[in-house]
Amino acid sequence: MNDQASKDATGTGSVAGDTPVTDEEIFRGHEGGKLSAAATRPIAQPRDLSVAYTPGVAKVSRAIAEDAALAERYTWAARLVVVVSDGTAVLGLGDIGASASLPVMEGKSVLFKTFAGLDSIPLVLDTTDVDEIVETLVRLRPSFGAVNLEDVSAPRCFELEDKLKEALDCPVMHDDQHGTAIVTLAALRGANLVLGRSMADQRVVISGAGAAGVACARILRAAGVGDVVLLDSKGIIHAGRGHLNPIKAELAESTNTHGLRGGLADALKGADVFLGLSGSTIDETLLESMADDAIVFALSNPDPEVHPDVAAKYAKVVATGRSDFPNQINNVLAFPGVFRGALDAGARAITERMKIAAADAIVAVASDDLAADRIVPSPLDPRVAPAVAAAVAEAAVADAVTG
Repeated sequence: MNDQASKDATGTGSVAGDTPVTDEEIFRGHEGGKLSAAATRPIAQPRDLSVAYTPGVAKVSRAIAEDAALAERYTWAARLVVVVSDGTAVLGLGDIGASASLPVMEGKSVLFKTFAGLDSIPLVLDTTDVDEIVETLVRLRPSFGAVNLEDVSAPRCFELEDKLKEALDCPVMHDDQHGTAIVTLAALRGANLVLGRSMADQRVVISGAGAAGVACARILRAAGVGDVVLLDSKGIIHAGRGHLNPIKAELAESTNTHGLRGGLADALKGADVFLGLSGSTIDETLLESMADDAIVFALSNPDPEVHPDVAAKYAKVVATGRSDFPNQINNVLAFPGVFRGALDAGARAITERMKIAAADAIVAVASDDLAADRIVPSPLDPRVAPAVAAAVAEAAVADAVTG
């Protein structure tokens, strides 16, 4: 199983509507990059220049030097998200390096602006050393208000996020982990509303113990799922299994409450939900042993673990990471609103309550017309980011991480 599926779950798909996207169109859409800086006020005459730059700007700089808190009002830093990557786990491409990852980070910044109105700058770093990345961002801290980690390979991504949370006094979130987990939780809530089922009674099998798999296991347990069984390339993770890294060892103690052992076939017997984040295809016959009214989320992209049409033979609700099938599990439903809400509230961190609130807000937007083929809203639904932002801001206040 390939931990790279932690990123694949965000998928964009290869089809726009009914018209295939051509290579020429793709490269033309990236020529010269996808971002530009724009002035918020015009400079049309000498007076404008005197206000925006010298001599007027010196008064603002002196004021901030005397009271650093004024930077929040008189610069863009407090509302600026940096999208940070070392290029080690990019889409389905793997470790392609910083420069090759930059188009992806530019795209992420475009999504921040489009869906949440947040300015964002991509920062790709030519190092894979966790401490060097932390030191770099600590030194750059006066320039930004939040950190979106992107495409950092597991298990380094866990250490990097933890160290940044400790070192920085601003929101930090690894989207490949938590964005995927938030939208997956929202989708599971939506599916259960359609089926009249309760998460508390369900066993969820997660194939893939990379960044997304670990984060999904954690948020599903926190949200009240009855049991989670997590598998890596060596099979079911269980207490007492040898050679587990610290992250998997922790999960071995908090998941798989029935002590299952073996492989995917053993895990899926009687399971209610299959969540694929492995990047590996599976034999469709394995789904036959699942519980009635099963739910299948095959999220690896571009090739789901099992084709949606095949999965539909065995499951009541099927979701993928692709845009050309119903129920796309796309991180853009989560991260723009999560960061907008955190920044609106002046949050110093993004808590588990804030993530769960985001998931609840996503499914609430779709609640008026939930169906087996619509368990989450469209990624392009303009209601989603504002709803998520409001819910996240409220949760930040409840968790006392603001101010």
